[in-house]
Formats: sequence, C-alpha cells, structure tokens
Amino acid sequence: MITVSGLGKAFGGQVLFRDATLLLNPGECYGLVGANGSGKTTLLNILGGTEDPTEGSVTIPKRLQLGVLRQDHFLHDEEEILGATLMGNPDLWRAMVEREALVEAEDGDFDADRFSELEETFQRHDGYTAEARAGEILEGLGFPSEIHRRPLSTLSGGFKLRVLLAQALAGAPDVLLLDEPTNHLDILSIRWLEKFLREFKGAIVVISHDHRFLDNIATHILDIDYETVTTYKGNYDDYLVRKREDQERREKELANREREIAHHRQFVDRFRAKASKARQAQSKLRLIEKRAEALQPLPVSSRRYPNFRFESRRPSGRTVLGVEGVKKAFGDGDELNEVLHGVDLTLERGDRMAIMGPNGIGKSTLLKIVMGELESDAGRVTWGYETHPSYFAQDQEARFDSPGQTAEDWIAGFCPGRTLGFVRGEMGRVLFSGDDAKKRVGNLSGGEAARLVFCRMAIERPNVLVLDEPTNHLDLESIESLVEALQSYDGTLILVSHDRWFVSQLATRIVEISEDGIRDFRGSYEEYVHYCGDDHLDVDTVVLKARREKRAARDAAETRGAGNLSARGNARRGADAGIARGDRNRYRGGSLRKKLNDITRRIEAAETRIAEIDEIFADPAFYADTPIEDVRTLETERASRQGELDELIGAWEGIETELARLD
Repeated sequence: MITVSGLGKAFGGQVLFRDATLLLNPGECYGLVGANGSGKTTLLNILGGTEDPTEGSVTIPKRLQLGVLRQDHFLHDEEEILGATLMGNPDLWRAMVEREALVEAEDGDFDADRFSELEETFQRHDGYTAEARAGEILEGLGFPSEIHRRPLSTLSGGFKLRVLLAQALAGAPDVLLLDEPTNHLDILSIRWLEKFLREFKGAIVVISHDHRFLDNIATHILDIDYETVTTYKGNYDDYLVRKREDQERREKELANREREIAHHRQFVDRFRAKASKARQAQSKLRLIEKRAEALQPLPVSSRRYPNFRFESRRPSGRTVLGVEGVKKAFGDGDELNEVLHGVDLTLERGDRMAIMGPNGIGKSTLLKIVMGELESDAGRVTWGYETHPSYFAQDQEARFDSPGQTAEDWIAGFCPGRTLGFVRGEMGRVLFSGDDAKKRVGNLSGGEAARLVFCRMAIERPNVLVLDEPTNHLDLESIESLVEALQSYDGTLILVSHDRWFVSQLATRIVEISEDGIRDFRGSYEEYVHYCGDDHLDVDTVVLKARREKRAARDAAETRGAGNLSARGNARRGADAGIARGDRNRYRGGSLRKKLNDITRRIEAAETRIAEIDEIFADPAFYADTPIEDVRTLETERASRQGELDELIGAWEGIETELARLD
C-alpha cells in the first residue's frame, strides 16, 4: 500500500494540486486524469520518487518494488531487446550479468562463494524462467521471437518505447506507474496489455487519454482538478457521471449560499437606519458574517474544451476516391518488406471509413499514397469530382515549415484576405489566445500542435478529412470535443486510429488490412463484430451510449427529483377586539417575541445541520467510499433542511416586520 498525505505541488505561483490524500491498494488500478498541464506526470514522478512535492509526503514500504515506464528511448540502445526488457528487475539483471561472467572466467578466477550468492538471488527472482516470461511480454507487445536478440538501436522510436513498456512489466513489480502506455501500441497490443493489467496483482497508476482503455482496466479514477486530487470509484464512464454530479452539486450549493447572504443583507440594509431595530439588524449581520465565513469559492477548473468545427465549402461528387491495385514495399533483397498487396477501394460521398490493422501493416503508408506524399510501386489513386481533402498526418509537429514562426503567423498564412480579428477568433476556438497565439510553432507541445492543425483544417473547409492517429497527443477533453465536431461534419471521413472509443463513435465503414489483403465492411464496428465475429478493437462491446443521452437522462432525473420550496409563513395578524389598543399591542408584541426566539433557535439548528452536511460533502473521500444510495439520502436531507431554513427565515422576517409596525 502507498499512502499519500497532504500532498501538494506548485511551480512559482501556480498551484497544481494541494492537500491530496490517497491510499493506493494492491489489486486496484487507478486511472490518473486531468487537463494538459494539470500535473498528471508530476504526480506520477512524485510517486516514483524522481520529483519532490512542495508539501506533504508519500509513504512507500521499504521492500516495495516499482515498475516505471521510462520515456528515454535512447537509454539502452546497445543492449539486445530481450536484455533491455530483463533490466526491469535490476537485482536479477545484475545477478545474471555477474553470474555469466563468473561462469566464463578462468578456473583460477572462479569465486564459488560469490557464485552461490548470485545463484540464490537468481533463484529468488525465478531467473530460470525470466527470459521466457520476458519473451511472452515482448510477443504480446508485437515483437516476434526471432528479433528478441537484435540491438535496441535497430528499432524506431515508437518500438523502443514498447521495449521500455515491456521492461516495466517484466520486472515483477509490486506497483506499476505508467505514463501513456498505449501511445505507440496498435489495437491488438492494447488488448494484450489490458489483459495483462487486469490480471496484475499489485497496484497500478496509469495516465491515458484512451477512453476505452481506462474503461476496461480502471477500478478507480484519480482526477486532478480544482487544485486537488479526488478519487472516484469505478471506471472512466462511472467517473464522468459522478464528476458532473459532484461539480453541479458544489456549484449549486455555492449559489444557494450566495443567494441566502444577499437575502440577509437586504434585511440589514432595510432596518439598519431604524434605532428601534438596530439590535435586530446587528444580530442579523452577525448571522450573515457567520454564513459568509462558510462560503468557500471553488478554485477554477483546469479543464478547457476546444470548440472544434468542420464544415465543407461545397459537396464533392458522389465518388470521392478510387484506389486500384496499389502496392508498396520497402527495402530490397532479403530485407524486402511488402506492406500493401494490391489494395482496391472506392470511397463514396458521406462514408466514414476507419482503416484498421496491426502496426507496420501499411495503414499510414496507404494514407500517404492517397495524399500524394508517397509514390506507390504499382496501382493508381484517383480523386473524384470537386474533392478537396485536408490531411492530418501522424508526424504533424514535424511538418511546420519554419519552427521559428509564431502560431498566429502560421494560421494567417492559410487566411489570405482575412482580418487579424478573424485569425484570432479561429485560434481562440481551439484554445490559442493571448500569449499562446505568439508561441513559436517549433516550441508547441504535441497537443498544441494538433489543435493548431485542426484550426487550419477548419479554415480550409474541406469536403474530405483524412486523419492519421489524430488523438495521439490530445487530452480526453479535446478528444471528446473532436468527436462531437466530426459527428456533425457533413463531408467524407477517412481515419486511422488505435483509440477504440474514438473509432466506435465515428466509423460507418471498417476496412481491415492484413497480410492476406483487405476486408471491407460497410456498417458500424458493432455490426462488423456481430457479422464477422472478429473483434480487433476490444474484448467487450464497442459502441458506448452517446454521452448526450446520459446527460439528458440525468437532467430529466434531476428535474423530477428537484423541489422548489418558496419562502412562506406570514405571521398572524389581528388582535383581541376586547383589549385596548395599547394593551393589545403589548400583548401581541410579547407573543411575537416569544415566537421569534423559538424560530431563531430552529434557524440555528437547521444551519448547524446544513453546515455538518456541507462539511461531509466537502470531503472528496465521501464520494469515493459512500454508496450512491447513501449519497442521495444525504442530498435529500440537505434539500429538506434548506427548505425548512427558507421557511423559518421567511417567518422570522415576517415577525420582525410586524414587531416594527407595533412599535
């Protein structure tokens, strides 16, 4: 178990999170989410011991072994792929290396005692099966056994990072700390990784922008927002519902408190000038000050949602694209690698085609050929009448012509004749405003570069969008916004993506590329799985219910359950007609003051209980540990108490008004 107590981190005057208290238990998987720049990687580094917090502590048992996904893919360039993987268990790796050196030593240099010590370490870490286990992990991540002895330097950057992931998994750790482990995996490797993580016995903390991946593995979500870290039970879909409910409840409570204080202030302003009511006004003012102290404003959310928008300038012809007999191979001789084996495709207007297949099968190659960026070895590509495609390449950040150019100037280059106001307005939609618009394109993060390219594509108003792994560097909020924009797009869509939720929300046609050719299925992915029986995206149902349906159902439930309680309770008026006017007023005044004292006690009791409930609600652990039925019960009591308080305050004000009239 890892214990996090009062943890905080700030850079200069910017607070990422504060007072974070967490318990990370074996057998649980914690998905770590938050906006770009909110502190996800920072928190992971603090847990891993490579970064210090500003405040608080992390307690890790001494013998607990951490498996951390490193990002330096040049770290073990001269090592064999299998050897680099085995380095995930440092004690075993050192024992293996020294043990092998002793075995190869001359007879006179052999140290039997040291060899015995190493053999004990070797056996304690199951050294005789370690290579086999590491080999299974490598194969699961897409490395066939025949290349396990190759040096790491022969691999691309993406495959080197896969080896570093294998290294983290192969060390038999007690805790796994994984930062975007699916970024360079294909769909089949992601499915294998999900199975591995579900069977893992230790604790896992994982950062991912893959909605479906988090749904399939997470038992809890750690949400960095509002300058703190909140734990939610359940997977990512569960978190979305609870998070919105939590946010709406907190904002509603603040609004209620602010209205209550404004109501009290009106009373004080009305009676402050009257000498006879000065005491009551001061009493009321103390009540207001007490309530104002309890009013704690919410820190600003770090989440920002870009407003992507794609529109066609004009419709294309019915036939958008023809691909006939396209072939492509790389290398020659014994190193020849043929990736496309005579691809034939016809794309019709309005198609939303997802191209699938393992890494290296030729998906991106096909898109480059279609877009004229790569020449095929055979075959032909023909664009249809009035087609105007726009291309999002996988290596988008490397495609800026002048790294020293500002983002604003780069976008302005696609807006001839447009005003600076138009340029800034379009950039603002994708979260480039103020100083962000003046950033040099060569200094942009992957997510910023992607948003800037989508801004360019929106300005171009194409009738065909060609997207190669568009979600790779986007946070979850940006991915959700992108899906909404593409669902509303009236043109034709071609996409390659390993993000299964993204594909399931958009595709109406599935094209699978394999060694045997292509399989072309017209329909949603759910239909593809049903009719073809071959699920390349997930082991569970692919299509999620649309989030807007959940939101509509939740809003309807809230409407049914909400009650509008208006202040009421006018004080009794009139007096005994048989009593003289002065005596009647004194009699009436005494009765009203007695009732006023009783109401004041009831107001204090209601406010005390409301404050107790609010304190319970303010504890993030309450929502993580409390059954939803108990949460609803407490929310109902809170609403009932608030209604009672509103009625009592109304009665209190009515009596005060009547007493003022009698005086």
